[in-house]
Amino acid sequence: MNLDHVTLRTADLEGTRQFLQDLLGLTVGYRPAFGFPGYWLYEGDQPIVHLIPGGGGAPVGSSAEVIDHIGFRMDGYDEFRAGLDRRQTPYSTMDLPDLGERRLFVRTPGQILIELVFREASKQAAA
Repeated sequence: MNLDHVTLRTADLEGTRQFLQDLLGLTVGYRPAFGFPGYWLYEGDQPIVHLIPGGGGAPVGSSAEVIDHIGFRMDGYDEFRAGLDRRQTPYSTMDLPDLGERRLFVRTPGQILIELVFREASKQAAA
């Protein structure tokens, strides 16, 4: 089994689209004519993130079921982190040497948490 896509509801449709394009290099692609606005963001020929309007600003109760975050497996930790620094995108880090992984955490304009997981050794970790 593989995850096909994730759909994000956002009160800032354009800002979230632009953020994910800049952050992950996704491109806007074909989306059926649903009757409501949105985007399908592609990596290559696969639509992996669907964006639709929502959010409304209402708080979600702690007993509600929600998705905590989405994670993407990535390559090129050092280069990716340098790009975040250049764009002044806030992020936090987590190194998990026992798994051979390094992680970066960023938030969309609507505060959805995105976890970026890198399995290769970085130059910093090797030093």
